[in-house]
Amino acid sequence: MPSADFPAFYLGQSVFSDPGAHLPRYADLPGDPSQLSRIARNLIIHRLEGELFHHPIPAGRLHHDAETRYLDDILHLITDRNPAPLNHPRAPADRFVGVCRDLALLHCSFLRHVGVPARLRCGFADYLGPDGFHGDHVATEYWDDRRGWLLADPQLADPRVAAAWRVDFDPMDVPRDRFLVAGRAWRTIRSGRAAASSFGVHPPEEGPLNGEWFVAHSTRLDLAALNKVETLLWDTWGTGSTNTPHTPYDEVAHLTVGPIDLPAVRRLFTEHDALRTPKTVLSLAPFNGPREVTLR
Repeated sequence: MPSADFPAFYLGQSVFSDPGAHLPRYADLPGDPSQLSRIARNLIIHRLEGELFHHPIPAGRLHHDAETRYLDDILHLITDRNPAPLNHPRAPADRFVGVCRDLALLHCSFLRHVGVPARLRCGFADYLGPDGFHGDHVATEYWDDRRGWLLADPQLADPRVAAAWRVDFDPMDVPRDRFLVAGRAWRTIRSGRAAASSFGVHPPEEGPLNGEWFVAHSTRLDLAALNKVETLLWDTWGTGSTNTPHTPYDEVAHLTVGPIDLPAVRRLFTEHDALRTPKTVLSLAPFNGPREVTLR
């Protein structure tokens, strides 16, 4: 029998993962999670992969695609650029220009559609940057009837990408010590086992998006994703300064590391004002600048 953290909740689409009017395009999707990961990978190019794919990404797409929160809008852009069935790989010029969150959201949507429970996990990967650094990342967590919840990284589904990062594991079974969910990263910092500056968007010498406050932000995103609120990575709410009290994030870490107690996760998210995603969030978009956005 499935474990207690195998709820039907993760079979249904969220507001963010729902394909909307593009649902008929899902009719020919295969049921294999690995194949679905590769299909998702072939529809999206990461905004930092232009050189790897020998494709100069137009600045307009970097700016426009970046603020696309909902999958129906992502699919609209993909199919407007190339109306072929979704299982037909796109040339880089026809792909949505996104980030890890968009790849994981598309993969998650596919999985939910074919009857595989799936959810996004926000955290930090040690395989997408210099040694000793854990980069901000999003993965797909999906249910395997034999082994339980597994982590998949659809960004690595293209062999060129996996080779570029010298990945030595199965992208459909990412080791838990290579991708740390945000709560585990928080615990690692709080216990002194790793420096807070070794977690973030860039190594410390390259930018300010690092440290304890950023990991706290990621714990909020991970808690929201476990509640099927899969916002953009730069959507912010609640408190997030270096003076933030540790208490709520300690509690988030307690509930989000290891098997998920869904009722407790739902309760914490809905009842804690600093953790619950409000109707209007502050988007710190990397290209378009800060602005308030009202969610659907």
